[in-house]
Amino acid sequence: MHVFGLIGNPVGHSLSPPMHEAAYDELGLEGRYVTFEPDPDDLGSALEGADALGVRGLNVTIPFKQDVLELVEPDDLASRIRAVNTIDFSGSTPTGHNTDAVGAIRALRDHEIALEDARAVVVGAGGAGRAIAFGLADAGATVDIANRTESTAHELADSVSGATGHGLESLDDLLSTADVVINATSVGMESDETPIPADALHGELTVMDAVYRPLETKLLRDAGAVGATTVDGAWMLLYQGVEALEIWTGEDAPVAAMNEALRGRL
Repeated sequence: MHVFGLIGNPVGHSLSPPMHEAAYDELGLEGRYVTFEPDPDDLGSALEGADALGVRGLNVTIPFKQDVLELVEPDDLASRIRAVNTIDFSGSTPTGHNTDAVGAIRALRDHEIALEDARAVVVGAGGAGRAIAFGLADAGATVDIANRTESTAHELADSVSGATGHGLESLDDLLSTADVVINATSVGMESDETPIPADALHGELTVMDAVYRPLETKLLRDAGAVGATTVDGAWMLLYQGVEALEIWTGEDAPVAAMNEALRGRL
């Protein structure tokens, strides 16, 4: 029996278990995906215990993504983002990865969105925004970061190749020449709101929302109304899980089965 899982606090809301276990069934892999909620002070001991017990891999969520960075050997991308959301225990030393960045890029490419030489706007400079900004830059896009606190956008932009930082008041100008815009904030999750003015959207845009509950946010409704291409947040959630599974197993993930299991819970 292979054991994989998710470590965070809290983790009861997670949609990862059904998505991953659907993949194990499809692959014929005898595995279970288990959730763990250690006390923050016990994180180091929890990871040592997981390694000693033969856990093959862990996803990492709030509040541990930054703390884990000091407890594993991070790859280049995780080091630059300064956050780990996937741990692989297969080597002599646990390695850390950030599949949020890859998840966003694979979600866009699944919808045949070209990113090389594209102009992309990331709204939000928190954890999701950091990962997405690095992923877009690595994919060849020029990245503009807009954030409520402009200084935070500038700080992130200074770390991302070729990126620029802005306040939210710049969105109208930024989107007028943009090819892609991604909401990396939580706005739209708890209320029917959007961080992007509807009149800034246009039909030449691809609009992705990292929020996946609800699947159809106000941002995506506004984008659809002007003829923009829309990508809901479940695609990013799906592909960060796909990438993690492929790191752990070395096999191509059964994307369709994972997508069906995920959307069946939304």
